[in-house]
Amino acid sequence: MNLRQLIVRPLVAAAVLVAPVFAADNYKVDPVHSSVIFKIDHLGVAPFYGRFNNPTGTVTLDKEDPSKSAFTFEVKTENVQTGNEKRDGHLKTPDFFDAKQFPTISFKSKGVNGLAPDKYEVTGDLTLHGVTKEIKLVLNKTGEKETKMGYRTGWTTDVTLKRSDYGMKQMLDMLGDEVQLMISYEAVKG
Repeated sequence: MNLRQLIVRPLVAAAVLVAPVFAADNYKVDPVHSSVIFKIDHLGVAPFYGRFNNPTGTVTLDKEDPSKSAFTFEVKTENVQTGNEKRDGHLKTPDFFDAKQFPTISFKSKGVNGLAPDKYEVTGDLTLHGVTKEIKLVLNKTGEKETKMGYRTGWTTDVTLKRSDYGMKQMLDMLGDEVQLMISYEAVKG
């Protein structure tokens, strides 16, 4: 072994040993800066909008290997708001969300594929009204940076569901079966 080999081999071995290992970053959804909006047809005349306040959840983000990322999201059915107290009360009854029996709507990812640097296809279980079904979402990252309120990442997705698939079959003649969900959230690293 020559002098060059004696010097270079240990340096290469040391470089391999100290090569950075990237771990996933963990975030918590900020309920104050996140939105869950729903849109449903009313009487075949016009769309009607409502929202769920204070969504929660977690994000585990592995930028090096998106398949190791994970997303959870949850809203309390009690937090439904449409701008009309009487209608909000009706939506919480067994006719619709049955907030006492089914207090949460939740999503938990089972698989994540990176479609582009800021776009993920996420497969997971959505539980609504006591029924769990696998759905696919396309999550689009809208931003990520250090702020005065901590390091944040932002995401959006839209998904259309049939409420009858989840046992919500009341008033299908008045309200559409398809419900579009528009979700936008910020999550804080921590």
